[in-house]
Amino acid sequence: MDLSTEPAKVRAAEAARTSYGRLVALLAAADGDVPAAEDALADAFERALTRWPVDGVPANPDAWLLTVARNRRRDRWRSAAERSTTTLDPIRDAQVHIDHIDPDEIEDRRLALMMVCAHPAINTAMHTPLMLNTVLGFTADQIGRAFSVPTPTMAARLVRAKRRIKAARIPFVIPDAAALPSRMAAVLEGVYGAFAIDWHSAGTATRDSLTAEALHLAETLSALVPDDAEAHGLAALINLSNARLPARFDVHGRLVPLAEQDTTRWDQHLIDRGISHLHAAHRIGELGRFQLEAAISSLHCAGRVSGTTDWPAIRDLYRVLRAVAPTLGGAVALTAVTAEVDGAQAALTMLDDLGDTTGHFQPAWSTRAHLLEQLGRADESAAAYDKAISLTTDPAERAYLLARLARLT
Repeated sequence: MDLSTEPAKVRAAEAARTSYGRLVALLAAADGDVPAAEDALADAFERALTRWPVDGVPANPDAWLLTVARNRRRDRWRSAAERSTTTLDPIRDAQVHIDHIDPDEIEDRRLALMMVCAHPAINTAMHTPLMLNTVLGFTADQIGRAFSVPTPTMAARLVRAKRRIKAARIPFVIPDAAALPSRMAAVLEGVYGAFAIDWHSAGTATRDSLTAEALHLAETLSALVPDDAEAHGLAALINLSNARLPARFDVHGRLVPLAEQDTTRWDQHLIDRGISHLHAAHRIGELGRFQLEAAISSLHCAGRVSGTTDWPAIRDLYRVLRAVAPTLGGAVALTAVTAEVDGAQAALTMLDDLGDTTGHFQPAWSTRAHLLEQLGRADESAAAYDKAISLTTDPAERAYLLARLARLT
């Protein structure tokens, strides 16, 4: 038993990262009351921060948290029963199923909870945000930034969506073959959202566990629906991206851009796994966004072997991606790749053509700053770097941009 305070806090934080969605799914499965499950789990974490530094970290933190949360739910249920005008029998009516839950002995219910979040009874626009919050533990603030929605607005929408789960009595099950395809797109977006938010905002505090969770869920989905090309595409994308994680930061925690990474540190096993998923998707013959993004990553990985990146092929893939799934991020990435093929001026013209849509989009400003720097327009580049820095919340990326600006000026 470790009686020091700091290890106890670290273990509690680790449990919050790795087990939050799993424990919420277990606690809410019977009655669909997600807010009550989250409240009980929050109480359990609060108690862990009080007791673990004194009593030591338990051998099975998840089971400890689940027991405390389970007892909180039962206590609140009894309190509600006492206030109710209807006579309830605590033995007959209580949620006794919770007493028999062992997180190490039952199946993971997170995928079932993701299917609940993608149910037709819930507003379609909230499917992905609800998964990110309920299953993967992202805050309303993080999700709001990702969706360009004010935090209070996103928080209110999440509360309404969770209440809808209980009111509609949505069962916590993976739907049958007939209903599954209609929810798969939303579930894939939820897993991709977790990966993307973590990838672009992790910095020196990369949540390895959450990155691993996104990969685990993507692999599970591709096994659950092996004939879904985009499930394989998403698994390929996350594998290929995660393969580069060891080289994204140097020993001092500084961000290392792709072009400067030590490719010998890339994980060949993950690269091979990603390529295998791409081949599986290709055999199915249904093109989609995740497959295209994975194919782009595969070309970067191929450049590791050949020593030369095939920029024209990457540009062609980005053009197809923009036609299949047009996004502002994809459009800005296309301009950056165009610079590698046709030069900085051609790329800057493309970026200008995007107009006002790039106003508060940080990648557009960092790309503009880099292009202007290449063109020797130092003052304009510095202004663009300033704007990009003002829009950057990730510490490692902010430090990288500040260093570029300092070198420029």
